Amino acid sequence: MVNLELYRVFYTVAKCGSLTKAADELFISQPAVSQAIKQLETQLGTTLFNRTHRGMELSLQGGKLIFKQVEEALKLLDDAEQKLTELQTTATGTIRIGATDAIFSNVLADKIVKYNVKYPGVKIDLITGTTPETLEQLKTNKCDIAFVNMPVEDKDVNLTGTVAHLTDVFVAGRKYDYLRETEVNLSDLQEFPLLMIESNTIARKSLTAYTQTLGVKLHPDIEVENWDLMLKFVTCGMGIGCVPREYAMPYLEKGEIFEVKVTPSLPVRGVGIALPKNTPVQFALKEFIAMFK
Repeated sequence: MVNLELYRVFYTVAKCGSLTKAADELFISQPAVSQAIKQLETQLGTTLFNRTHRGMELSLQGGKLIFKQVEEALKLLDDAEQKLTELQTTATGTIRIGATDAIFSNVLADKIVKYNVKYPGVKIDLITGTTPETLEQLKTNKCDIAFVNMPVEDKDVNLTGTVAHLTDVFVAGRKYDYLRETEVNLSDLQEFPLLMIESNTIARKSLTAYTQTLGVKLHPDIEVENWDLMLKFVTCGMGIGCVPREYAMPYLEKGEIFEVKVTPSLPVRGVGIALPKNTPVQFALKEFIAMFK
């Protein structure tokens, strides 16, 4: 079995040409250095040094034959250790971020821009997908961090907290202006054309789970795959849509749509961070996560 420390002692003695100087550089005693050399010589079955009055000289048929390879091997190991150290102390390399399009646009975009300004040397890969797809990518090492719609129950990942809150509301366009000052019971919404996000999303599942606890079943007339498309349809008067208020704010502020007062109101959800289990977090990723604290 290769004992790397013996080779490191060998290399240091060869470089210093002296047991005493090598001991000082290695911060060990001279007898310990001498013993290490003897042990390596016994292991290799050859003499590595000639002991002269000038110090330690590499032997022609031993030390000189292996010195270059040992030097290169130790350098490779030192480089490897340095790279690992940099990952823990320096923002380098690549971070792969998984999230939905909406989370990227409404929660992460500003943070990613600020992070890029602070750490321009870090490459950022953006991997889009629904929350279930993103969690699967995280578990199969296709992304390093996932920002997911909550609630999520998955024992195969580490959920580390909430970075944003989402308040689901019902919104309508000018076609339904007569509802602006009216309070609508949740169960009466089915009287209107309803627009909802696709059924495989966390947002839709959360809505369905909540309405079922009230004995209310809402069936969409139109299902859409993203919030931007829903908001455009709502603006055009195609129906009443259910969307996070935070995502609808640009439309609400312009007056293109309004929030329908519904009772009871929907519960607040959140966007959380998910990390793979049993995987160390590199420094570059730690710095990105720190931007949300």
